[in-house]
Amino acid sequence: MFDFKPDPDAAKADIYRELLSAADALTAGEPDAVANMANVAALLGDFLPDCNWTGFYRMVEGELVLGPFTGRPACIRIPLGVGVCGAAAKTGETQLVEDVHAFPGHIACDARSRSELVVPIVRDGAVIGAIDLDSPDLARFDHEDRDGIEALAKLLSTRL
Repeated sequence: MFDFKPDPDAAKADIYRELLSAADALTAGEPDAVANMANVAALLGDFLPDCNWTGFYRMVEGELVLGPFTGRPACIRIPLGVGVCGAAAKTGETQLVEDVHAFPGHIACDARSRSELVVPIVRDGAVIGAIDLDSPDLARFDHEDRDGIEALAKLLSTRL
């Protein structure tokens, strides 16, 4: 049994180091991508306060398809270039959005979401999915969140 509990008083950089270590322990040697995404989505939900949605989208036949997550039901399919997730998948670049309502083409899967961080997962130069974090707080995510989730995406790129 795994019992990963972040210290709520730890610095953000330390929380991301613990998250990465926990994700590494849970996914090392496990070949099933869905199982790995499910465990990491649960970790994200536990480790990151003030998030109302944490999870994955998978690239399937040229569009993003919902993967494992924690939170309210979400949009199942997202075309490339549409919304924050679609922008990340199309460009291959992280999208850190302080106010989703100011983002052109934002898809409101959960009306409570106000800020979002989406990091593409890239393997061999191709986007294979994305890690998506939503928060009901404006400007919830910053460069430390971006760096931490980008490190997680890099780790997972060979395990999904």
